[in-house]
This record gives sequence, C-alpha cells and structure tokens, in this order.
Amino acid sequence: MATSGNGLYTFSSRPRVVETRPENREPPSVQTQRSYGNIMYDRRVVRGNTYGRHVMPTTAQPDPAEIRRQQAIRQRAMARKAAREQFKPSTPEPLQGRKHMHMQTELYLEELTDVVVTTDVDCQTDAFLDKPASPLFIPAKSGKDVSTQIEEGELFDFDLEVQPVLEVLVGKTIEQSLLEVMEEEELACLMAQQRAFEELRNHHMAEVQRLQERERRHSQEKERRIAQQKEVLRKEKETAEKIAAQAYTQRYLASLVPATFSSLRGHGFFYDPVERDIETNLFPWLMAEVNKTLKKRSTARETLDITINDVFEKRLEAFKALEAEPTRPHSKI
Repeated sequence: MATSGNGLYTFSSRPRVVETRPENREPPSVQTQRSYGNIMYDRRVVRGNTYGRHVMPTTAQPDPAEIRRQQAIRQRAMARKAAREQFKPSTPEPLQGRKHMHMQTELYLEELTDVVVTTDVDCQTDAFLDKPASPLFIPAKSGKDVSTQIEEGELFDFDLEVQPVLEVLVGKTIEQSLLEVMEEEELACLMAQQRAFEELRNHHMAEVQRLQERERRHSQEKERRIAQQKEVLRKEKETAEKIAAQAYTQRYLASLVPATFSSLRGHGFFYDPVERDIETNLFPWLMAEVNKTLKKRSTARETLDITINDVFEKRLEAFKALEAEPTRPHSKI
C-alpha cells in the first residue's frame, strides 16, 4: 500500500495462492471434486427439452488397437482426399493470344458493372453568421464558506479498517481461482470424454454407412435383375405376338392377294402393253381414218344427190315446157 499526495491509499500487491490451509477447509482430494459455485454455469446441467439430447455413454478407456485403426482409417481418407484433389480436372490454360473470361450461367442476363452513376449538385446558403454559444449559467453565491482541519488518524485507522475487507478480497480471489482450476480440470475431462465419444460415434457411423452401402448395392442388383427378367419376359411376349400376327397376316393375305390382283387387273392396273398400245394408239387412229373415209363418202353421196336432184329438176322443167308447147315438134333427147 502507498499514500498519494492527496491522502488516498492504493493497494499495489499482486494476489498469490495461500499455501497454508485452515482447519475448517476440506482436504485437497475433496476440493477437486467440489462443484461449481453457480450451477447455472455447469455444462452438465441440461436446460429445456431432454428428449432430443444425445446421452453420452460412460464407457471405459478405448482400446489402443481400435484407436490405431481409427487413425489409419483417417489417414487413408486424408490420402484419398489429397489424391482426389490432385487429380481433379481443372480449367486448361488458354491458347496463345486468348484469355479466359467470366461468363454468366443464369437464366436472365444481368449487366456487370462497377461504375456508379454520380451527379454533382451544389447549393449556396444565405450569408448568415452562426449563433455564438450561450454562456454557462452561474448562480449567484449565497451563504458563508466554512472549513475544518482533520488530522491524519483522527477519523479511522486504515490498517485496522482495511483488514476485514482485504481478507474478504483475498479469500474470494483464492476461492474463485480454485473454482477456475476445478472448472478447467473438469472441462478437460469432459473434452476427453467427448473425444472418446466422437471417435466411437464415428466408428459406428462408418460401420452404418458401410452396411447402408452394401444394402444399397444389394437393392440395386436386385432391381437390375428384376428389370432384366422383365425385359426378357417382355421380349418373349413381343416375339410371340409378332409370330401370331405374322401367322394371322399370312392366313388372311392367302386369299386376299389373288382377289386383290384380280380386282386390280379388272380395273386396269395390270395390262398387256401390246393390247394397251392397240387400244390407245391403233384403235383411235383407225376410227379417225374410218370417220374421215365415211365423211368423204357422205360428202360424195350428198354431192351426187344434189347433182341428181338438179338434173331431175331441170328435166322436169324441160318436160313441163314441152307439154306447154304442143304444136312444136318433139325433140329427141
């Protein structure tokens, strides 16, 4: 402790652990098992619903062989991960004169720009001066000033008055230090139990994953076999249907083909080229020539009939003229 110029006392000694133990204190073996001062800060206290909590099993020390096996499994997993990262395909280097560019793969295009559109705006304020700060209010002094002198040691003895306060501070400091040490030890124990539990749980999870993977492979193999069998049955059914359809088609077309050919032949789809040439070329030409000949004969007959009619009319007129002149001798025709 030291005294400053204004008469105040300051305590500057550092706290230290007391080696001696009072008679009413517990032995060290019991002190190490003491619980927390405040139970709400104890991590072993579960708050809220406990149905979804994982119960930490109190297991014995793990087997060293099991620990080595877990370490070997983790090392192999890390080696596989490193090899996978090493052989992972990456983007090849660009060719000479080219470079890689970032592209968007979203459904909608978005303009990529870092340029922020800014505009400069200014204004002019009126020429007014700022109001000066208001002076502090100092009330008027009233009454009379009095003073007194207190000598050192007149009010209280500091060493005597500070002793109980100092004992309480030192005791609380030691108690808090012991609680912190006990808390650190218990936390270390809990962390060790947690690591053991995590290793056991990881082992169980690896075994469960292995069994699940085996079950998945068996299920896939079963589904694949079922699919193959269904495909074989489908192909057999399809083949049987094709054979039945082919037999039915052959039996149905056995009588349909001759009738179809007969009908097509009757409708003129199948013909003799010589006969068709005679019918399409010779007969029309022959009919045309016959018609021309008949037209010529008809024209000749009409001309002969007209000539005969004209001669007959002329002779009839001549006979009528002869009959009208009886005294004139008949002329020989």
